[in-house]
Amino acid sequence: MRHIPSSDTFHAGVLSFREALIPTASDYDRERWLYVPDHYSEYRYILGTRGKHPLICIGINPSTAAPDRLDNTLKSAERIALGNGYDSFIMFNVYAQRATIPDDMEPVLNPMLHAENMKAFTWVLEHVSAAGRPDLWAAWGAIIEKRDYLAGCVRDMAAIGNRFGARWLTAGPRSKAGHPHHPLYLKRDSTLDPFPDLAEYLDSIGNKQKP
Repeated sequence: MRHIPSSDTFHAGVLSFREALIPTASDYDRERWLYVPDHYSEYRYILGTRGKHPLICIGINPSTAAPDRLDNTLKSAERIALGNGYDSFIMFNVYAQRATIPDDMEPVLNPMLHAENMKAFTWVLEHVSAAGRPDLWAAWGAIIEKRDYLAGCVRDMAAIGNRFGARWLTAGPRSKAGHPHHPLYLKRDSTLDPFPDLAEYLDSIGNKQKP
């Protein structure tokens, strides 16, 4: 199944993150799944499983995945999280608009959606850091080059992560441009490695995206 945005998020009736946390009628196990908002829509802030030691996987933007209906990317993310000693995983995204094909993402950043996505990111790190240092798996691949605003979104996430002492990780070989590997194409037994040069990497791709 492919998700093609029905409109840009400026006109999609986006809920704030706090509004999206309010439960509605849903047909999934809330004891197992964390899903915000808890219904299928044009955007998604959070999807993952609940646990005491989660790996936070960061992709570019959501596709069609939902509780009990993971796509291949999220299946790979969960498998690698469990294989590296985590008891759960959380899928987060640099930008919250759903689009199966990144070329369908809106060409201009919606500041409201980005701000609410950063509130969601902060909320995740607050809850995770209560149990230990957050581990953030950079997993966006070369897709970050699809839109000029994406590097800035990651830069905001890096600043939030610094506040919580987050540890950034990668899995698999990085590209010649330094992009971290996408989960979909990783080996089943891939291990996680430190991503110590995140700031330098963001500077390098930010300069490439400037006109």
